[in-house]
Amino acid sequence: MTEPGQLHDDVRTFLDGLEASPRPVFTDELIAFIRTLPPEAMALGDLPVGELGEIRNVVMPGPGGGIALRLFDPRPTRGPGPVVVFYHGGGFVVGSIESHAGIAAEVARHLDLPVVSVEYRMAPEHPWPAPHDDAEAAARWIAANGAAFDREFTDVVLCGDSAGATLALVTALALRDRPADVPVRCVVALYPRPDSSRRYPSDDAFADGYALESANVAYFIASLKADVNSWRASPALADQAGLPPMLIATAEFDPLRDGGRAYAAQVAAAGGEVHFLEMKGTIHGFASYRASIESARADLARVLDAAAAMIARG
Repeated sequence: MTEPGQLHDDVRTFLDGLEASPRPVFTDELIAFIRTLPPEAMALGDLPVGELGEIRNVVMPGPGGGIALRLFDPRPTRGPGPVVVFYHGGGFVVGSIESHAGIAAEVARHLDLPVVSVEYRMAPEHPWPAPHDDAEAAARWIAANGAAFDREFTDVVLCGDSAGATLALVTALALRDRPADVPVRCVVALYPRPDSSRRYPSDDAFADGYALESANVAYFIASLKADVNSWRASPALADQAGLPPMLIATAEFDPLRDGGRAYAAQVAAAGGEVHFLEMKGTIHGFASYRASIESARADLARVLDAAAAMIARG
């Protein structure tokens, strides 16, 4: 396994553990079994939710039925202000509000903002564009329904990790073209895949041995059944002009790295405000591994520090 840079020691230890006890490759049968497990079973590598002022569950009407939402807020009450709409990762196949509750809670604490996490539909049961339809619908509904959370939302921050980050990018384009009830203040995308229509060098350089294995990526793609030449699957194919400020964060040893780099450059070339961070020495999904990889805590904090500065500028 060739390494162009230096992995953090704790990341190397984590990967060695995966090599010694490999995760099973996803199949339809395995996904069916995972659906029977408690949702929190997928969050074993992350830190717990911790102390918050309020956690509230809400169900909104969605394109395919009710969409579960969960509010994470470090304050029990607050005045008017932004809300973070959070989309979890998991290749559009796995993950949930529960599996990403630790990340959502940390985003809320670090930014001192309410975070609403979205339980969008997933493949293979609900292929493209179902997750993307739910993501857009959720952002619009949350923007218009702060009262459902006993809050007044003045604008929206779209945020997500991995597949959820891609949903945040797609939703930002949709809300640019047809605005929601309140504006999008900015977008925070952790290791997204903005362009599924092509391969980048990092797709091959880090295909296996870096936690996001090529067999599982292939399963995610086959399950989603997306039109990769549509901007609603590959947001990089859209015109990027007029987007809100963006923070794109990548990981050095991630097959999705080069696509994130290219997208940040594309948004900048279109005249957009873009802040780009690449976390050195770490891997795809680091924000979900904070219990197993201590350095991931500082990496996520650095991303959220940059996000806080961007949000503060308005």
